[in-house]
Amino acid sequence: MAQGLDFPASVAPFILRGVALFGINSVTRPKSERVEAWDRLASLLTDADLEPTMMEIGLNDVQSTAGRLMNGQIRGRIVVDVNR
Repeated sequence: MAQGLDFPASVAPFILRGVALFGINSVTRPKSERVEAWDRLASLLTDADLEPTMMEIGLNDVQSTAGRLMNGQIRGRIVVDVNR
């Protein structure tokens, strides 16, 4: 939760669509459980699954990419390579 711990929304749209929201406060779980959870996630998602959700940009592209991001034209994660 990079922005914060609050969730300022209604869960009604999720319930109406039959979507379950699962999560835990992983900080309070023992390390062995966290490792098990990350191992399970790693076994379910491959690099090929994650590739479409990521893009890498150079430092010079940050300003133009930020505009596209704010306009809702980009989804997923953006990695800024400061050496490019």
